[in-house]
Amino acid sequence: MSSPFTRTPTQNERAAAASVTDSCAFKAGFSGVAGFGIGAVFGLMLSGIEFSAPADTSASTKQQIRTVFRDMGAKSLASAKNFAIMAAIFSGSECMIESYRGRNDLYNSVAAGCVTGGTLAVRTGPRGMAAGCAGFAAFSVAIDWYMHRDS
Repeated sequence: MSSPFTRTPTQNERAAAASVTDSCAFKAGFSGVAGFGIGAVFGLMLSGIEFSAPADTSASTKQQIRTVFRDMGAKSLASAKNFAIMAAIFSGSECMIESYRGRNDLYNSVAAGCVTGGTLAVRTGPRGMAAGCAGFAAFSVAIDWYMHRDS
């Protein structure tokens, strides 16, 4: 019996894996999971340097540490959720736009950034959505330009 880790996958298995990983749902889901992890780490680091609430000096040291860790965990979770949503929306919309257009170029990132910014700012009204669209689109252009400047 051969080990599943040492055998070469068949052509059908490769095609099945490619059809799953190339789907927009998979890309959006995977980006959401990765965004959650990155957001958790980012939130944890930022909460460690934030001095929003002074320590309660009347509480015991153990109670103070527990309060600080609880606050860090809450901020890390909030950041993780925000990054996950943002990454899933951007990746999913970029994949759908790319599938529709049949091209992989800068305009896909611009449109996906606009969709993401507008969607995240939907509660702020039309002006906020327009600002979110413009901001995320500009950020997408900057990142895409930086990543592809040598090619």
